[in-house]
Amino acid sequence: MDIYNKLVKKETRLSVVGLGYVGLPLALAFAGKLSVIALDQDKERIVSLKQGVDTSGEVAPEAFRDCDIEFTSDPSRLADASFHIIAVPTPVNNSKTPDLSLLFSASRHVARHLKKNDHVVYESTVYPGATEEECVPLLSQVSGLKYIDDFKVGYSPERINPGDKEHTIRTVKKVVSACDGGTLDTIAKVYGLIVEAAIFKASSIKVAEAAKIIENIQRDVNIALINELSILFDRMGLNTYEVLEAAGTKWNFLTFKPGLVGGHCIGVDPYYLIHKAMKYDYHPPIIKAARSVNDSMGFYVARQTAAKLSSNGKVIPGLRVLVMGVTIKENVSDIRNSRISDIVSELITLGIQPEVYDPHASSQTVMKEMGFPLVDVPGREYDAIIVAVAHDEFKDLQEDYFISLSSPAAILVDVKGLYRGRIKRMGYWSL
Repeated sequence: MDIYNKLVKKETRLSVVGLGYVGLPLALAFAGKLSVIALDQDKERIVSLKQGVDTSGEVAPEAFRDCDIEFTSDPSRLADASFHIIAVPTPVNNSKTPDLSLLFSASRHVARHLKKNDHVVYESTVYPGATEEECVPLLSQVSGLKYIDDFKVGYSPERINPGDKEHTIRTVKKVVSACDGGTLDTIAKVYGLIVEAAIFKASSIKVAEAAKIIENIQRDVNIALINELSILFDRMGLNTYEVLEAAGTKWNFLTFKPGLVGGHCIGVDPYYLIHKAMKYDYHPPIIKAARSVNDSMGFYVARQTAAKLSSNGKVIPGLRVLVMGVTIKENVSDIRNSRISDIVSELITLGIQPEVYDPHASSQTVMKEMGFPLVDVPGREYDAIIVAVAHDEFKDLQEDYFISLSSPAAILVDVKGLYRGRIKRMGYWSL
């Protein structure tokens, strides 16, 4: 009996390794159809998940109901599974080069319990070639099994968008790839159990890896262009959003907005392709330039805030600034690679005292990851207010609210352009 039928009949189990923003929704979706082992090394997270609680706030409690799932931090439980999905983070290190340590660790855990005819599918974002050149040899070495003859490997890039309830695992077209045609058909059938949208079979694992990584590079490059234009238009005395609104009346104009580009995808993935490109003696100028522009925007916002305050007659050292929002995007708690930290660090460097408020983020997590706490509620007498994230709680705030928090001659810095045309009595600046 093939592995698909064994999974459906629950004669074997499916495992998901890594229960973050990608792995947890995936594991729960499969657990409505199959018997699932869900592994994560964070023991505190496992305790919460066993209670039906996702501390990230991405998955609702009802998603845990009627699921055949075993949450565990014990890698030995992988021995009961024959179809393994690895969905661990693939960040970059301080030198902006790929950090595959979590991917290698997960591969070793799976390899130690790999059996003949088992399937391993990677969802983690990597550079083209990483699955077959880095992970497969590790699986073979640790397991003692031979690739393709004894075990099969595939790659199916994740397309999770934190906070997005419309584009989900079920509704987004799923790209799958594999080491051979038969395995490709099997992987497509397995994912077809939970994906209501179409399944796209890529011609090779490398093609699927490359497709995933350029999805985010394309966005990074386009946003960098708009950020660069925003800097230029500001010097010209033009409002970028007004220019975009006018340009957007043309049918084929692509609408991107200026802003901070961080997070675990767009702000990271380009460095993976840059790393791989350099092994081919190619230094991709557009991709590298886009990263340079986008990585500088937090510092630019802070310096522009200081310049506007100075032009208002305020003496910089000792001024107080409220930063509203610290997460990577609106209405989520995720702060991974948030570039708001650049605004805060640059304000401190300039001698300004920032306070940061975010109703969605954990102060404990922010302190651990970024080195500063959150305030429970905004204070008073701020010399500037920087609204950096478009949380729903911020969108309908009125000018009177900002004035009530501000000292005389204060300014509002509107990173997302939320209040354009609505601020009349206090200083205002946006990207």
